[in-house]
Amino acid sequence: MTATKESIGFIGVGLMGQGMARNLLDKGFPLTVMGHRNRNPVEELVAAGAVEAKTAKELSSRSDIIFLCVTGSPQVEAVLSGADGIIAGAKPGTVIVDCSTSDPTVTVKLAAELEAKELHLADAPLGGTPAQAALGQLSAMIGASPEVFARIKPACEAWAQKIVHLGPVGDGHKMKLINNFLSLGYAAIYAEALTLGQKIGITPQTFDSVIRGSRMDCGFYQTFMQYVLERDRDAHKFTLSNALKDVRYLESVANDAGVANPIGNAVKNSYAAAVASGKGDDYVPMLSDWIAGLNGTSLAGRG
Repeated sequence: MTATKESIGFIGVGLMGQGMARNLLDKGFPLTVMGHRNRNPVEELVAAGAVEAKTAKELSSRSDIIFLCVTGSPQVEAVLSGADGIIAGAKPGTVIVDCSTSDPTVTVKLAAELEAKELHLADAPLGGTPAQAALGQLSAMIGASPEVFARIKPACEAWAQKIVHLGPVGDGHKMKLINNFLSLGYAAIYAEALTLGQKIGITPQTFDSVIRGSRMDCGFYQTFMQYVLERDRDAHKFTLSNALKDVRYLESVANDAGVANPIGNAVKNSYAAAVASGKGDDYVPMLSDWIAGLNGTSLAGRG
């Protein structure tokens, strides 16, 4: 006899969340979603069998496990609290899973506050792209007690092909910030390398002919270069403003740990300059255009 699947709530059905939520539905989990400023994902999920809740309180009253896929810690705190928040409607034993890239210090604090109310928090930040989310091929870095991890694992398996239980609450967000430091650092290096190449006569196409298939190739490089070479804006849909938020969180963690991170600060400043110039809604591979423009050149075309 097949065990009954726990009821799932999902808040944040945006670029990543829509694909994750659809995979939960397709794998047979009862799903409640909360309204979103972009109505299309909500309406598509409802048409596929989800129920829409008008408030986080209503959603939590219908859910055993609640996934949050929002921008960061301030948004997580906002959706938890208040008269219409998750805490107001949640049953004892409810698990809230924060899939956002959040500040680990805040995550640990929130976990303690929720435990005092007989609620549980896990952090499960994501690795991958919206396209991988739609295919159920994300990775998840999970911080949770063993008991909570055992509960949420079946639901996470609906949208993730790689799940790593790192340790207690907060460890997922710590690892995610280190992971994003690597990826966003690579993006900043790629942007500068491509600009230098263009200035000295090495086109992006020539650059790619050497790097692709070499030891320096990777999935992140490929989606970055898909934009550079093909001008595919949607190759990696992660905004520069979100990238800046993440490297600022990393800086805060390094400061708290007493670790000097000069490279991290250099990476942060690349994103901070682009966002300050009004490019915050551009996606990460488009940092290459910003860096090229600062140096009086363009990576578009072969010129």
